[in-house]
Amino acid sequence: MKHITLLYPEGHCNLGTVACIVGTVEIFSRANAYWTQQGNKQKYQLTVAGIRPKTEYIHNLVALKTDAFITDIAKTDLIIIPSATPGDETSESQLMYDWISRQYKIGAEIASMCSGAFILASTGIMDGRSCSTHWSYADAFKENYPKVNLHSDRLITDEKGVYTNGGAYSFLNLVIYLVEKYYDRQTAIFCSKVFQIELDRSSQSAFAIFTGQKHHGDTMVQQAQAYIENNINEKISVEALSSKFAIGRRNFDRRFIKATGNTPIEYTQRVKIESAKKALESTRKTVNEVMFEVGYSDLKAFREVFRKITGLSPLEYKNKYNKEAFTE
Repeated sequence: MKHITLLYPEGHCNLGTVACIVGTVEIFSRANAYWTQQGNKQKYQLTVAGIRPKTEYIHNLVALKTDAFITDIAKTDLIIIPSATPGDETSESQLMYDWISRQYKIGAEIASMCSGAFILASTGIMDGRSCSTHWSYADAFKENYPKVNLHSDRLITDEKGVYTNGGAYSFLNLVIYLVEKYYDRQTAIFCSKVFQIELDRSSQSAFAIFTGQKHHGDTMVQQAQAYIENNINEKISVEALSSKFAIGRRNFDRRFIKATGNTPIEYTQRVKIESAKKALESTRKTVNEVMFEVGYSDLKAFREVFRKITGLSPLEYKNKYNKEAFTE
């Protein structure tokens, strides 16, 4: 029988941590039960392991009792890191990082959920690899772990025995994904039906809210960002924008990318599409009306950019998020 360790990272916990742990335990328990009911021997044992012998109440509401401590586990086959609070370093943090790294070196696979990617990245394992985390943590993650290839549009990444997940309650999609990996497709389908979790979701783009990286300290770029955001209905060329701030195009591009992580064109597109999303969510305006409001005149181009950023067409997005949506 193989072993799964579900980490309880005390000192880094929030209510999302508890939700990830409880949901994972329940789904894997049901997967185990289904597997054995089909005449198979139990395949995996799951242990919830903490990093210190201390009761920690989350929001004065709930605390979990672990099955073991990570120092008691000499070898495991899969480590699952739940959602966790980024940046709250404790005296036990390095112990946790070292244990994860050691287990990975001797053959363990690792899966992180949501902001648990910060714990995973702190081990150094993810340098040069693909990773996902909640879209709202993307800027902070890039700043703290520049060597990691972050793909905040992806719901799940799977690379060389390391799995990461976008965020929030989409951890359930990662658990179903792991059930298929560790049991089989039929068990994953069964669990998806029992818990009513959609199979094979691949993107979190439709859920992202673009706010733009503003904490970079480059005043010129901040002014350019403000100009773009205050003139959404205009067609803004990068040449005109760089000229407005009396700086050469190449230098303007370089500074903008360094500060925001986006090219000026990408940033302009994301600002315009974020405005379009809000209009489609909350008004009865047609796709054409919204398109013109955010400075596009070519419907095909608007649709292509909208789908690239959200994963949906403008009409699909409207029908999904606007209760008063109507067919155009």
